[in-house]
Amino acid sequence: QVQLVESGGGLVQPGGSLRLSCAASRSIFSFAAMGWYRQAPGKQRELVADIVSSGTTNYANSVKGRFTIFRDNAKNTVELQMNSLKPEDTAVYYCQAIEQGGQEYWGQGTQVTVSS
Repeated sequence: QVQLVESGGGLVQPGGSLRLSCAASRSIFSFAAMGWYRQAPGKQRELVADIVSSGTTNYANSVKGRFTIFRDNAKNTVELQMNSLKPEDTAVYYCQAIEQGGQEYWGQGTQVTVSS
């Protein structure tokens, strides 16, 4: 069973930065894709950014230019660098991994709160 563990959430003021980290129980390169999703209260879970095995990345329009997803080979993690944070970025952020065959795995989530 694959385990994904997120870390790095917290409270930050508008305009600030946070970096989220997703640690996997096996090589991150063994997955077809990994990504970050978020869910705000009363809203559906939405894709924030993902990265496929080739390294190609994809971002939600709302975070383009502010967020960066990348792989840290040394730590075997997928990171989400979040800059210029806005109150509307407040949500629980989840890490997802997808197998080549389509099996999905999810982390437990980490809270990000953007507030003054």
